[in-house]
Amino acid sequence: MKHLTKQQKRFVLEYIKTLNGELSAQNAGYKSKDLKTVAAELLSNELIIKEIKIQLKSQISSLRVNKGYVIQKLLQIAEFSLEEEDVLDKEGCFTGKKKLRDTSAGLKALESLCKYLGLSVNTPEQEGYKPAKIITIANLDDSKI
Repeated sequence: MKHLTKQQKRFVLEYIKTLNGELSAQNAGYKSKDLKTVAAELLSNELIIKEIKIQLKSQISSLRVNKGYVIQKLLQIAEFSLEEEDVLDKEGCFTGKKKLRDTSAGLKALESLCKYLGLSVNTPEQEGYKPAKIITIANLDDSKI
């Protein structure tokens, strides 16, 4: 059974840090004018791919973050970001208007949550719906009024 050389093991460790094959090959001590080709060859080696997966799995498991925690935090981010807050004028007086705190962060958290839970977001065309046509006064002609 084949084993990785010390240099290949260094390449794996560098690749996990940088995710850049060429830089990883250089940092692992490979000497070549075409490090891009060297990196491509290394990343096509089954033993190296297997070792990268083992190292990544080990790092992930060492984090000890469970799914429930991630889901809870994503929900908290979405709820906080999509909560309404009062709009104040220059003097700090309530204007009667409300706005969402941070819509983009809330939607990003919800999107991440959907991906994490394996929920797919279907477009209306995928569900058999036709997109609505927007009618404005500008695109109406006199015969339709």
